[in-house]
Amino acid sequence: MIAKEFVIDKEYPFYLANEPLSSNNRMTVLDKYSGKEISQVSLADRDTLLKAIDYADKAVKPMRELAAYERQDILLHCVKRLKERELELIDLLCMEAGKPLKDAKSEIERLYSTFQVAAEEATRIYGEVLPLDIGKKGAGYVGQWKRVPIGPCLFITPFNFPLNLPAHKIAPAIAVGCPFILKPAPQTPISALIIGEILAETHLPKGAFSILPCELKDAEVLVKDPRLKLLSFTGSAKAGWELKANAGKKQVVLELGGNAACIVDQNVDLDHVTDRLTFGSFYYSGQSCISVQRIYIHDSIYNVLREKLVSKAKALKYGNPKDENTLGPVIDEAAAKRIESWIQEAVKAGAKILCGGTRKGALFEPTLLENVPVDQKAYSEEIFGPVALLEPFHNFEDVLAKVNDSRYGLQAGVFTRDLYKAHQAWDTLEVGGVIINDVPSWRSDNMPYGGTKDSGIGREGVRFAMEHMSEIRLMVMNLS
Repeated sequence: MIAKEFVIDKEYPFYLANEPLSSNNRMTVLDKYSGKEISQVSLADRDTLLKAIDYADKAVKPMRELAAYERQDILLHCVKRLKERELELIDLLCMEAGKPLKDAKSEIERLYSTFQVAAEEATRIYGEVLPLDIGKKGAGYVGQWKRVPIGPCLFITPFNFPLNLPAHKIAPAIAVGCPFILKPAPQTPISALIIGEILAETHLPKGAFSILPCELKDAEVLVKDPRLKLLSFTGSAKAGWELKANAGKKQVVLELGGNAACIVDQNVDLDHVTDRLTFGSFYYSGQSCISVQRIYIHDSIYNVLREKLVSKAKALKYGNPKDENTLGPVIDEAAAKRIESWIQEAVKAGAKILCGGTRKGALFEPTLLENVPVDQKAYSEEIFGPVALLEPFHNFEDVLAKVNDSRYGLQAGVFTRDLYKAHQAWDTLEVGGVIINDVPSWRSDNMPYGGTKDSGIGREGVRFAMEHMSEIRLMVMNLS
């Protein structure tokens, strides 16, 4: 058990044009384990959102004029201050998000990394000299292109990584020089507001950022306003595609859900695979879009690995997320009830529960299923809970096709010692990333991250997000 380092005992303002402001309209933030109120957060109304757009639009020029070293200094200040508030942020994640202590520490480490990588990339926004004398007409002409900020951006983030997912949008925006408005998840707004506290300490131009918890109905004005040039959304597939339909001409980046698959070929280290699959299936109670959901195991090792996985899952503790090595709750009881209903539907259709399957309020027991029919929600949809499905396979080409038989395509994992199969999986799997000899839940904050099909469009990862937040501007010179 860690000592309590941070007591949430105040009301939190929102941030409009770099300034903290309070409103009479507030929402309650709950401790996800105890269910007790921990804070009140001010909500922005429609008029405030419109003001934020005005401010962001006016901040375009001063943000573009920030030198690379100035943008880098701002980002390095964030790294420094976030590290100074590490214990506070870990405690906050345990309470606000119900995140287990081990996972909270991991998110904080990634948070630093995201801002650090952005600080480095802020000084590496390159262009190119382009020879144009490829034909007689171009003789005497030369081209040059550079990247310029796209303009004000709108960011909408989910509850499951309430510090690092906002950072994956905020840090690249600052690195490239884009003003932004962030709408954090209603379940976990305080994390983003603390980033706002730190940004307010910097010399960012007025209007460079607004962090605005608000009602969903009011946020529509942000999505539709043409002055915001990019929408970057992380969340459910249903919400993401609806937002894209309403976004007009603005560029849209969507990082959506998945039902990530992992293939386990023969001749692998079963103890290592067991450890990694257990982690990938159950960290943060499965509330990650790249949590392991479908596990395909070669039939020659299926029975042995199944028993190892069941034994490991049964040994996991779940309860207070502040207890070391303990799984915490899912985000609320409604989510736990949905997971429970999907499992019950699968069992009625012929699935077998190998372990788990029960809940206590918002706590859900780590669960393994087998023989789940493909038409069941637990198989075909994103379960977003501590549940994984086991299935044997014999032919590698057939199992690749089975992984692809999904409307999602975020990441997939393949455990194999066969280099040919590794490349075959990379060539064949219709996903944004193929992780060889680890679970699809593996991510580094500088890699291109995103999916295909209903898992989204575009890529995050600092440099790749910066490309979406900038556009190419060409100059042609006649030197003849």
